[in-house]
Amino acid sequence: MNTHNPNDFRYRVRRSDDASARFDRIPLAVRTLSSNTLFQGEHEIGIEHHGALYRLKITRQGKLILNK
Repeated sequence: MNTHNPNDFRYRVRRSDDASARFDRIPLAVRTLSSNTLFQGEHEIGIEHHGALYRLKITRQGKLILNK
């Protein structure tokens, strides 16, 4: 079961100058892809980055692992 909110990473928290230590949420521009779009039914994909091949895998528990 996945308990995180997928929108949490889309915001940066900035501390306000206000003495009450209020925090403001600033939206970040993050391109988001669904894992279904990336994997297209497979359990492993290759990602080439600066000449190195990385492998992104879906585990049996449904989590993602990135290996070099």
